[in-house]
Amino acid sequence: MKIFTSNLIQAIDTATCDAQGIESIDLMERAANAVADEIISRFDLNQRIVVIAGPGNNGGDALAVARILIEQGYKKVEVFLFNVKGHLAPDCDAERKKLITIDGVDFTEVKREFTPPYLGPNDVVIDGLFGSGLSQSLQGGFIHVARFINDSGAYVIAIDIPSGLYGEWNVNVNSRDVVHADLTLAFEIPRLAFFFSENESVLGEWKLLSIDLDRDAKREMESNYHLLEARYVRSRLIPRRPFTGKRDYGSALLFAGSTGMMGAAVLCAGAVLRSGGGLVTVHSAHSGLSIVQMSMPEIMFEPDRNEHFITDMKVHHPHQVVAVGPGIGSHEQTINALESLLKQSKQPLLLDADALNCIAKRPELLDILPAKSVITPHIGEFDRLFGEQSTSEDRLRKAIEVAGYYNIIIVLKGHYTAIVSPTGRVCFNSTGNPGMATAGSGDVLTGIIAAFLAQGYSPYIAATMGVYIHGLAGDLAAEDRGEYGVVASDITANVGKAIRIVVNNERIPSRLQL
Repeated sequence: MKIFTSNLIQAIDTATCDAQGIESIDLMERAANAVADEIISRFDLNQRIVVIAGPGNNGGDALAVARILIEQGYKKVEVFLFNVKGHLAPDCDAERKKLITIDGVDFTEVKREFTPPYLGPNDVVIDGLFGSGLSQSLQGGFIHVARFINDSGAYVIAIDIPSGLYGEWNVNVNSRDVVHADLTLAFEIPRLAFFFSENESVLGEWKLLSIDLDRDAKREMESNYHLLEARYVRSRLIPRRPFTGKRDYGSALLFAGSTGMMGAAVLCAGAVLRSGGGLVTVHSAHSGLSIVQMSMPEIMFEPDRNEHFITDMKVHHPHQVVAVGPGIGSHEQTINALESLLKQSKQPLLLDADALNCIAKRPELLDILPAKSVITPHIGEFDRLFGEQSTSEDRLRKAIEVAGYYNIIIVLKGHYTAIVSPTGRVCFNSTGNPGMATAGSGDVLTGIIAAFLAQGYSPYIAATMGVYIHGLAGDLAAEDRGEYGVVASDITANVGKAIRIVVNNERIPSRLQL
């Protein structure tokens, strides 16, 4: 699914009206009905609902929602329309005229002074002050309105986006001056701002509502931002053929593990095999031989000459992928071995965990990363490599910059893991859950991506597919164990099932309501 900027979404709205022969107010009515249906599904007819509408199209949406709810039998709907400049957008004015024709409607048009109504925890507020078309941060009295709503304890439903939040970048926005929603109802297309952690407190739960936007317009409009969905992975998965052997599905070499961290090697290698890789070899500290082979006999083991950590990263046999990092530590000899590997490698590498910590200790190694290598940092690892970032928004901007500069793929791990290509394309993952924030989860992800690389997928496709399948396997594990009970090996155990679900287009558990 493409993620469009606010300007492009407005263009899609216009294209929809042109293609379907409708007026903009007809599309507004369609959006309002979708919002009203969602509210009706959640609250009974006795619910007190206070509608806060602004002078633009977002306000028009809110006024239309209020009218529909009243028509559906809601008796306690109060409407406040802010028209402090004495000018309403044409569609907003049309919706106002429709609303005030209803007998007994509780309607207040605020032109100067605003006398706030009582709001408490049992009330619902519909926020339609300003949508994503906002051109500047909330000012003056509107800040007080936002804070009044936030301090009330009422359940807040934002139409399109919480008032005061921009659809994309919010670097200079003070979240205290933004309406804090419990539920954000957007129309078909998520906003880029939805994927940044600092906006979570103002967005609440978010859900996409269908309003039949023109498919051709969405397909033809270009965007660098996408949301990963099952159909993307399904369209790229190559079926396993009957007359094949293990070598048809690739060989992976993992430089992983050290004394006390051999579990990382086992988890990573096991994930390679569970994700369809044909062969996997672990090169690790000599002390890990019995641990690895007793943990999973399908794994081949190549002992380092050092008893406790890796000192040699020579590749002695052909492998379709070489992955480095899980549990290797950052000893000086290990860093030297990694530097030799980087200098000698003629193919993209997969670098995770301690491999990234080794590079952070010797930053000049970034300059010799093989082109199209995949790195998989979490937030801390990313900041150690590329400098401290104050927000997730800043971190994504930096990832786009350095992915292009070094010609690498960055898997920036988080609640919405972002896969960043050297061309600036960004895919946010739609699978996964908080239960996956557990030791070893990243080692499993490395193994899954390595498996797809071993099977011949390009580095960017392997990264996107691996992230999606990893998250889906985690969702399946959480369904079985509960989010508090998931451990990394549970994720590995569900990888095969996750792939089957995608291939067969079965029901997919997801945290996102798309």
